[in-house]
Amino acid sequence: MKKQNLLTLMVGLFFGLTTVISQNSDNPWQITLGVNAVDFYPVGSHTSVQGGNLEGITNINHWNTLPSISYLGVSKNISGNWSLGVAGSMNSITQWGTAEIKSVQYYSADLNIKYSLGSLIKSQKLEPFVGFGGSWVGVEQNDYFKVDGNNIGQPAANALGGLSLWFSDGFGLTLQSQYKHSFGERKSAQHFQHTLGVALRFGGKDTDGDGVYDKNDACPEVPGLAAFNGCPDSDGDGIEDSKDDCPNNPGSAEMNGCPDSDGDGIADSKDSCPNAAGSVAMKGCPDADNDKVADKDDKCPNEAGPAANKGCPWPDSDNDGVLDKDDNCPNEAGTAANNGCPEVSVPNEVVNQLSNYARTINFNTGKATLKPDALPVLKAISAIVNEYPKAKFVIEGHTDSTGSNALNQQLSEKRANAVKDYLVENGVSASRLTAVGYGETRPISDNATAKGRAENRRVEVKLHD
Repeated sequence: MKKQNLLTLMVGLFFGLTTVISQNSDNPWQITLGVNAVDFYPVGSHTSVQGGNLEGITNINHWNTLPSISYLGVSKNISGNWSLGVAGSMNSITQWGTAEIKSVQYYSADLNIKYSLGSLIKSQKLEPFVGFGGSWVGVEQNDYFKVDGNNIGQPAANALGGLSLWFSDGFGLTLQSQYKHSFGERKSAQHFQHTLGVALRFGGKDTDGDGVYDKNDACPEVPGLAAFNGCPDSDGDGIEDSKDDCPNNPGSAEMNGCPDSDGDGIADSKDSCPNAAGSVAMKGCPDADNDKVADKDDKCPNEAGPAANKGCPWPDSDNDGVLDKDDNCPNEAGTAANNGCPEVSVPNEVVNQLSNYARTINFNTGKATLKPDALPVLKAISAIVNEYPKAKFVIEGHTDSTGSNALNQQLSEKRANAVKDYLVENGVSASRLTAVGYGETRPISDNATAKGRAENRRVEVKLHD
């Protein structure tokens, strides 16, 4: 009957524990199955047959044992190094300290909290631990343990310590010593209980099924390799995906996991020409003529040329040494000084005639408007200029010394532009004419006389240098 009571109590504690502790924990359960030894001697001298605290703790002559499995423990990690466990044990007491007694039955149901010290010694195999808790202990009365009333059981406070030796992640041996302290008239039932058992750990969570527990898996929801803490290497190149720039294409560590098909030291993912060896400057593409235009974009890959002309050299259609892009007359040989156009030869007598005509264009003091009598002269100048359509001319404006220098400068510019505007309106291209003003700085007569000032108020037309 008492054995049934013990079994019922253990089952109740077990299922109570599983409802308290979340089954979502990534840490395993532990079951320990083994034998126990009960020692009533080294607990403090309460009777003539008991000794002092820890006295003779290793003397096995005081121990009570059963030649069969007599201990079952179940525990589960609850946080960090802490675990909560229940245990049940039974024994037959024939040795009460130094006294031999008629065999009486012993049973105990324990609820303990343990703290693992394995992380402190940094060992994967040895795991020392300490703990505390409480027990419900039943010991039949005898000559050295007598109490009034019901003797089915009594509570006890526990202190424990032990060591586990793990042969693998899930299998090991556990040795534990536990002191159970009873109170009041039951103090003579204080005792030590030593346990040796086989321990099994299980229940670890492996969400992705890759054989690496979630608690140790850096990628718990993606199947991976133990070598990479549970993270995948999709392309099998020995570089885990999180550090692989090309996780689906096998590559090398030098290329951060990417392939380099043409062997030019540039990963295909960054190579604009992955199948043709090139240079970093050309983004992995070749440049056969070294003109800094990649062959794939070079219309003349074997002849150096600028990027502006798609890698081809600029043409010089008229072979005058002036490239077509700079040649105003690309189909007619000329000189660089004349922007690729042929030099225009205007006879000196024509140039002199233009100057003489232009000097007759006089202006009133302070004015830039053309007088009616200047129109015939301007028509003659326009006719001469149009006879030489490739020649360029400069129109110079001049003033007398009346007024300030700044005012005269502005006035000379306006006079030059007045003549230019007339010529343009009469069919002369504006690109062939340049208007400049010199103010009073270039007189041709004496500004002290009215006649001299009138001559200085003039316009001159000259051939452009």
